[in-house]
Amino acid sequence: MNIRGNYNHTLLASYTGFITQAIINNFTPLLFITFQTNYQISLEKITFLVTANFGIQLLVDLLAILFVDKIGYRISIVSAHLFAAVGLFGLGLFPQLFTDPYSGLLLAVFCYAIGGGLIEVLVSPIVEACPTKNKAGNMSFLHSFYCWGSVFVILGSTIFFSLTGVENWKLLALIWAVVPMLNAVYFSQVPLAPLVEKDERMSLSAMFNTKVFWLFILLMICAGASEQAMSQWASAFAESGLGVSKTIGDLAGPGFFAVLMGLARVFYARISEKYNLMKFMLASSVLCIISYLLAAFSSLPLLSLLGCALCGLSVGIFWPGTLSIATRNCPKGGSALFAMLALAGDVGCSAGPTLVGMVSAAFGNNLKIGLAAAFIFPFLMFTGVAFSIKNKAKPY
Repeated sequence: MNIRGNYNHTLLASYTGFITQAIINNFTPLLFITFQTNYQISLEKITFLVTANFGIQLLVDLLAILFVDKIGYRISIVSAHLFAAVGLFGLGLFPQLFTDPYSGLLLAVFCYAIGGGLIEVLVSPIVEACPTKNKAGNMSFLHSFYCWGSVFVILGSTIFFSLTGVENWKLLALIWAVVPMLNAVYFSQVPLAPLVEKDERMSLSAMFNTKVFWLFILLMICAGASEQAMSQWASAFAESGLGVSKTIGDLAGPGFFAVLMGLARVFYARISEKYNLMKFMLASSVLCIISYLLAAFSSLPLLSLLGCALCGLSVGIFWPGTLSIATRNCPKGGSALFAMLALAGDVGCSAGPTLVGMVSAAFGNNLKIGLAAAFIFPFLMFTGVAFSIKNKAKPY
């Protein structure tokens, strides 16, 4: 069967889409200390790079409701990858074009954030629409590729920096830009199925009047915040807060975090037909609370790094699990449902790291205190999931 009629190619392109998303969200944080040193950028400005990335993705999520169904999934997903490629390429180029290098960094972030926002909105419904069984397991497996992409970026970047030096990071940005460029071509060829027929889609007003919809919005905010508050700051936390080298910090912090998050998603994909999703998420919430407190309050660097890693294991199911439950309870939501959930998730992705950065700055750049404040997100996740179980929301 050729590529245009084989949905296995659609799945492969979607997996690569989440690898692109991982490059967008994880490459720049590895350079926070480098940006501080080379461009004399303050912690507050670096925090804003994170805020801008997820803030723009948030805006794209919102606007996607208005244009995705009109222009079609194919044009949207190809454009998403092209924006991502331009932004990653520009990360090394744009700072040289401005008197203030920080303006160039912001422009690059603006470009790849547009791509990241569209990828987040589009890839999950593309996979949900594929004619496959075990939707919850497939969704969890799909999202594991974000984790493997994160590991790929962190490990590949660490090896590159070790062999050539951190000063050659601009060349690496160009290399990473090749991934979305090639996947844009791939997505232009694969088959795409509609998620919900046009005349069956739930309207936005009907969705907003559905009480359980707002619960899923809260869960997505908590999912994004719980994940990114640790992921975005793990490298800098290990380097400056725990005093380990950049190589050890990148591998033991965000690297191990991503490995365990991916394993959690693959594990649930394998057992999804036997175990209740919401109870699995409830237990994961408890583990997430413990991991944040361990990272923040342990006096031993090894235990703090263990807390960072365990956080990855605990948050793995949050995002894909919430998408699966929402799809089950709002089956006619279509692309608008996924856009709103992505919007909520990106609110969390912005709020989590921003809270850590702001609290840390307020306490003399103490990242431990910033991470301690972020435990509020898994606590709210626990509360929201418990409420869902009590009110008998439909699990997959």
